Amino acid sequence: MLKGNINHSVCRWCYEDISLEELCEVAKEIGITSIDLLEPDEWKIAQNYGLTCAMPNGSPLMIERGFNDPQLHDQLLKDYTERIPLAADHGLKTIICFSGNRNGLTEEVGLENCIKGLEPVIKIAEKYDVVLSMELLNSKLDHPDYQCDHTEWGVALAEKLGSENFKLLYDIYHMQIMEGDIIATIQKHHQYINHYHTGGVPGRAEIDETQELNYPAIMKAIVATGYKGFVAQEFVPKGENPIDSLRKAVNLCDV
Repeated sequence: MLKGNINHSVCRWCYEDISLEELCEVAKEIGITSIDLLEPDEWKIAQNYGLTCAMPNGSPLMIERGFNDPQLHDQLLKDYTERIPLAADHGLKTIICFSGNRNGLTEEVGLENCIKGLEPVIKIAEKYDVVLSMELLNSKLDHPDYQCDHTEWGVALAEKLGSENFKLLYDIYHMQIMEGDIIATIQKHHQYINHYHTGGVPGRAEIDETQELNYPAIMKAIVATGYKGFVAQEFVPKGENPIDSLRKAVNLCDV
C-alpha cells in the first residue's frame, strides 16, 4: 500500500526491453498510475490499463531543436497546434517542450527567442487547458549546449511569459549535475514546477545507497510545498531485475 502523498509515474524509455503493455501491467501492480514520455499512438494503450500519461512527448523536433531558434517557430507552432488538442481529447493535462541548443546564442537572446516562439503556443494551451512544461536538462554531461540548463533561466522564462499554462519540468538528476542545492531550489521555485523526474547521480542508475542524492528527503521537501503533480522515475536500471529496481525506487520515494 502506497501512502498517496506522491503520484508515481515512470518514463517509458528506461524500459525499452519490455513491451509497453507489460510495463503498464507492472506499473499497476506496483501502484504507479502514469507512464511518462509516450507518443500519441501509445496514450490509449496506457489508458486501457487505467493509467494516464502525465508527461507526453511534444514536438518530434525533440531536445536539440527548440523554441530558442526562430527558424523553427513555424514548425513548432504547427506541431503543438496538432498535439495540444489531441492531448486534451485524451484527458491529458500537460505536454513537454524544450529550449533547444544554444548554437552560439547568448542567454538573453535565447530567452527572448523562446518567448516569441512560445507565446502563440501558450494561447493554444490556454484554450485547451493544457500546460507546456519545459524540461531542465544538464549541458555538462548528457545534453551539451542545451540552453535551459539552470533553474534560474527557466524561472526567468516562466516569469516573462506570465502564464499558468507554462511551467518547468524539474529533472532532479540533471539539476544535481548542473547546480546541486536541490531541496533549497525546489523550496524557492516550486510554484514554477509542475512535474519532477528522478535519476541516480552519478550515472543515472538506481536511486539507492550507491549514489549521492537523498531521495526520501527530496520527496518530503516536494510534498511540503503542497505539490499534487507526478514524480516520474527516470533512472536506467543497472541490476539484474529492472522491475525490482523500479519497485524499490517507488517505495523509496513514497514518503
